[in-house]
Amino acid sequence: MSSLSQSQLLASGRSLACALIVLWITALSAFSDPIPATHKQGSVHGFLLLKTNDGRVIAIGDQVNVIRGDKVHSRLVFRFRDGSIDDESTVFRQGSVFQLISDHHIQKGPSFPEPVDVAVDVPAGAVTWREMKDGKDELKVEHMDLPSDLVNGMVSMVVENFPAKATEFKTSYLAVASKPRVVKLSIKPDGTDSARVGGGSRRSNRFNVHIEPGGVSGVVAPVIGKQPADVKLWVIDGEVPTFVKMEGELYQKGPRWTMVLTSPTWVSEPFEKSK
Repeated sequence: MSSLSQSQLLASGRSLACALIVLWITALSAFSDPIPATHKQGSVHGFLLLKTNDGRVIAIGDQVNVIRGDKVHSRLVFRFRDGSIDDESTVFRQGSVFQLISDHHIQKGPSFPEPVDVAVDVPAGAVTWREMKDGKDELKVEHMDLPSDLVNGMVSMVVENFPAKATEFKTSYLAVASKPRVVKLSIKPDGTDSARVGGGSRRSNRFNVHIEPGGVSGVVAPVIGKQPADVKLWVIDGEVPTFVKMEGELYQKGPRWTMVLTSPTWVSEPFEKSK
């Protein structure tokens, strides 16, 4: 049997390297951290504000959860002062873990340079979105093998249910730009702060959310300036951890806004519906 030439050896080495890379990427894609349902959700109506870096309120938000059996129907709506809207409706199941069933996210109006309308149906493996092309609104559908650990519309629950003593939690998120793509979120504890409640202070755990696009594009993204910025979330510590604040972009390359939990303040005037 003749010995292999140097070029054949190099080719074999390259093939082996490519095979190992493919196996490594596949293993990463298969890795899944379902969100443990340590703190199950109940029916609730919460109020939020969205602020600019200088503290100016630009939108008022409502978070409504309705429980139907083992399913939670959640809707978060921000109504902007300029008429824009950010509206996300999410349905998920809560057993021993949280599992996304569907998510529909809409962003439109002057505050959003590119409108968003994307719907995810996890059991059907279907992603539907609208795309503007040549001045026309096109409806697109793509069927995908969606991972069971998708957290679209559920990121705040990840930090509320962050596993005790864990140093990192990885889960999946479906991003849609020119086409849908699953990315990994790396969520890590990032220190503690104090939050004021009335005249007292409460310990608040800070978390950092880093998006890992993965693959070749994940290596290239930071170089060409497309790596999304990290997001910060805060959760008040206690028997029932509670999300209270987020700082980050609501869309790629958008301004960093601050989302904060708020409470009603009483006024003596009769009710008048906000315009």
